[in-house]
Amino acid sequence: MLLALFHILIFPGMLFLGAYALVFSFIDRKLYARLQNRRGPRWYQPLADFLKLLGKETIIPEHADKRVFVFLPVMALAAVTAAYLYIPIWSSTSLYPFEGDLIVLLYLLTLPTLCFFLAGWYSTSVYATIGAVRALTQLFSYEVPLFMALLAPALLADSWSLSGMTAYYSTHPLYLLINIPAFLVAVIACQGKLERVPFDLPEAETELAGGTFVEYSGRLYAIFRMAIDCELVVVASLISAVFLPFYPAGAWAGFGVYILKTLVILFILALLRSIMARVRIEQMVAFCWKYLTPLALIQIIANLLLKGVLA
Repeated sequence: MLLALFHILIFPGMLFLGAYALVFSFIDRKLYARLQNRRGPRWYQPLADFLKLLGKETIIPEHADKRVFVFLPVMALAAVTAAYLYIPIWSSTSLYPFEGDLIVLLYLLTLPTLCFFLAGWYSTSVYATIGAVRALTQLFSYEVPLFMALLAPALLADSWSLSGMTAYYSTHPLYLLINIPAFLVAVIACQGKLERVPFDLPEAETELAGGTFVEYSGRLYAIFRMAIDCELVVVASLISAVFLPFYPAGAWAGFGVYILKTLVILFILALLRSIMARVRIEQMVAFCWKYLTPLALIQIIANLLLKGVLA
């Protein structure tokens, strides 16, 4: 029981995930700034922003449902933290592996977006409502190609578990090359899931003054920002676990490789963020359904054909 609480609350649970999320946020912002020829923030800026928000007054709109309004940030952070426990970190096996944990993980990663939608909807603000509708519209656009891209490697590995997929590709490393199209689809779709440029339509400060979170402040907004930063870590960890399933012998060596892999994924996400401009919502929907989804479908068919040949 004590060991389980340690894993959930400290490592690799809430405390480590929160700390790594702040580091991730700093590196992401610094890379984004340097790619735009700016200096970027100091190393302590994400922590300072978080502490500053904790000290500010929390204002709840008069007509908002108070209980739902307060509950949603906590729900989003809890879902992201729970998802992190099913991702292998220092070895090829996660803390709580089981056949089908990939499906559970994808479900848990859908909950934060639903919380963002409900947060905007229950804020009873025009800007927040528009942001909420955009968040839900994006959800129906990127989720299909993202799920297909992540499930294609699972079909080839004949396992719905991240640990099982890691074990398969560790013994068949060359098969990872066939999953390169799925990797590209997953990276682009994750930009939409994380609501980053060019798919930052639900927040869109210049258009919606903050969009979904325009009515959130103080501790509640701090929790939402922490959930978003933690989601970035979890998504990078998930992509690295599916498409870069390499873990050397030894816990420390495996943990070091995990850090390196997630930083590589973060660099790719930051690069995409810096070289692209924001698109309109209909452009985002058209791009996901016209290009990402067919490419992910081709990947699934290719993996099924290869699996039939190997069988």
